[in-house]
Amino acid sequence: MKRGEFLKKIAQAGLTVLGVLIINFFLFRVMPGDPATMLVRNPKLSPEAVQRITAMFGLDKPLIEQFGMYLRDLATGDMGDSFIFKQPVILIIGERILATLLLALVAELLAIAAGMLIGIFAAWKRGSRLDVISLGFTLVTYSMPTFWLGILLVAFFAGFLHVFPVSGMISPSLVFAGSLAKLGDVLHHLFLPTLTLALVLVGEYALVMRNSMIDVLTEDYIVTARAKGLSEKDILRRHAVPNAMIPMTTIIAMSLGFTITGALQVETVFSWPGLGRLMYEALKGRDYPLLQGIFLITSVCVVAANFIADILYPYIDPRVRA
Repeated sequence: MKRGEFLKKIAQAGLTVLGVLIINFFLFRVMPGDPATMLVRNPKLSPEAVQRITAMFGLDKPLIEQFGMYLRDLATGDMGDSFIFKQPVILIIGERILATLLLALVAELLAIAAGMLIGIFAAWKRGSRLDVISLGFTLVTYSMPTFWLGILLVAFFAGFLHVFPVSGMISPSLVFAGSLAKLGDVLHHLFLPTLTLALVLVGEYALVMRNSMIDVLTEDYIVTARAKGLSEKDILRRHAVPNAMIPMTTIIAMSLGFTITGALQVETVFSWPGLGRLMYEALKGRDYPLLQGIFLITSVCVVAANFIADILYPYIDPRVRA
């Protein structure tokens, strides 16, 4: 990629983040509800006390002035202080982001592997019983509400079978246990949230991979490879799958960013201590600085994932480079 094109893509990514930042800042402030009232939760508090609390957080200033102060602080790495937790936003997000990354990345890897395999075999056996079953499975999982699926899994695995915990990331009794015991307990708690998120994602990957494989298998070079006597396995491994992966690159990059934001429902159902659960708590408390920080981090993740996909795309597909 040429230097000019690279700088252009960086500028576009920066403008996108700035636009999201502006929208998020003003969007939260037109939401119904008074953050000062949510903070105090005391019906007997005098109006003068409410005004002092409002002034302490700078909520009495005009929106433009608040936005200017926010941009000034953000340039120095300061995202403000949380209304609810009374701590810097950057510290609160830092404590929760690892849990979300663990959940999102494990679910993504499982969904990508399973979705690609289902899509490849469904396209290879197009029209067969395997194709019909896999297509029905992916359509059901793709259209299934995340929270509803999570509740079903909790009811079955935790409520009926009693084999997995209902909520949390680690058992309170193992807080001071050894590293191996903690790791096993975290994986035990991670199973149901990961399964829920992976099942929702696998449908999209399988459908995209299947359609891409069907298009590739009708190309002339596939017919030529068959005419040369290559086996079906060699055609799939050396010609069909690598070329079918080109559209998957964009889908994976986009989903990777949106998975972090889409974990809100999963983390809420399973009380997983990540950014999704934190976003839910911040929305309930009208915590503007915390909401802005979470949306900024997640927006940067989405933009960065698409930026990396744009950079890698010419190297994956020579036609784009040409």
